[in-house]
Amino acid sequence: MADDKFLGTGAKFPLQVDPATGRIMTVSGNRTVKEAIYLILMTQVTERLVRPDFGSDIMSYAFMDTTTTMMSILRRDITQTLLSQEPRISDISVETVYRSDMGAVIISINYLVASTNQRDNLVFPFYLDRGGNDTDQEEAEPLERRYYEDSQMMEDDEDWT
Repeated sequence: MADDKFLGTGAKFPLQVDPATGRIMTVSGNRTVKEAIYLILMTQVTERLVRPDFGSDIMSYAFMDTTTTMMSILRRDITQTLLSQEPRISDISVETVYRSDMGAVIISINYLVASTNQRDNLVFPFYLDRGGNDTDQEEAEPLERRYYEDSQMMEDDEDWT
């Protein structure tokens, strides 16, 4: 139980209201760590006025070349950002796979939750080009949520290897 206290309880991301109680929904345990990582990646540095150093520079890679060098720089940048901003995790490994059919880089972040010594991962689709017609964009949003909700999907899908 002390581990849950260390990991904390926080608001569910994205913010949601519990229809039964009318209160903001919360998460606790390892789920707070996963949502904190997602929040760090989705927040651009200088976006928060009170904490201008919070967040990542991942959006600066939006129209990057998908060369081996750029993918290596992206992995290093994500690793350093998470190590400096999320003290509850360690032993971070970041893998990137470019999916030209999706126009995205699939970022797989594996980490160790420090207080519980439990390994966990987050699969984060980073779209390089959201161009195209509206139906393509509507299909991409549920796909992003699917990867965020079930980060084990990449290991189960044979097409990823």
